Amino acid sequence: MPNAAQADRIRAGNGFIAALDQSGGSTPKALAQYGVPESAYGSDAEMFDLIHAMRARIAQAPDFNGDKVVGAILFEMTMDRKIDGKPSAQYLWEERAVVPFLKVDKGLADEVDGVRLMKPMPELDALCERAAAAGVFGTKMRSVIDAASASGIDAVVAQQFKVGQQILGHGLIPIIEPEVTISIKDKAEAEALLLDTLTRHLDALPKGIEVMLKLTLPETANHYRALTEHPAVMRVVALSGGYSRDEANRRLSENTGIIASFSRALTEGLSADQSDNEFNKTIGATIDSIHAASVAG
Repeated sequence: MPNAAQADRIRAGNGFIAALDQSGGSTPKALAQYGVPESAYGSDAEMFDLIHAMRARIAQAPDFNGDKVVGAILFEMTMDRKIDGKPSAQYLWEERAVVPFLKVDKGLADEVDGVRLMKPMPELDALCERAAAAGVFGTKMRSVIDAASASGIDAVVAQQFKVGQQILGHGLIPIIEPEVTISIKDKAEAEALLLDTLTRHLDALPKGIEVMLKLTLPETANHYRALTEHPAVMRVVALSGGYSRDEANRRLSENTGIIASFSRALTEGLSADQSDNEFNKTIGATIDSIHAASVAG
């Protein structure tokens, strides 16, 4: 069963969820944004040491706490490591009052029918068992929608909910993330199809079952408002999706009941070369801005 105190924090917490889950494919870009070029490391092991150091620095910043950050999504290697001497998930909850989540997908398959489904996850049960034992509350898994294809969107959502049921079986709350690419010409049409498909799957869940949703900020404000009020939805969060932090915050503030779950927009402006004072001041201002946008609605 999910931790009741953590569930209450997610349902009613006055803040946002930090996405600290860059994986192997996105880590070099995240490090480059942080001022660490690929020439600074010579192996994947060194690369992951550097990204963990960045994540740990963020998590230990004075303003990174439950007052404004209600949750954090971790990469598997982050869950398996420590922050300030404690296992990462334990540190977040016990020291920061931040609810830990875990990214569980293994990346995307090639595009078919306007969408990119998740690759198979043969070790998902074992990973969920480890996550539950580590004190993780929930999971996150990402698919991508690149066109307003009804059949493609049906396939994405069906796969997400099928895997979500498997995750629920381990007492974890799945964050279902069917990301709509922000640059596609038919984004609004894709979002209309996605809303209908998500609603249908949510309506079919057994009474008492809850999931979370992570969605691209929509073209029409409050497009997903009904989902925030659905009895099967614990919380709806938004991804920044490539928007600048200012634009993501602007869009987020127009959507009632949705909070942020930003990754790139969260780390924008941070640098490995900053002093601790500069770093903490920058991340503090970022947390303030994302928190303000999350509670504006």
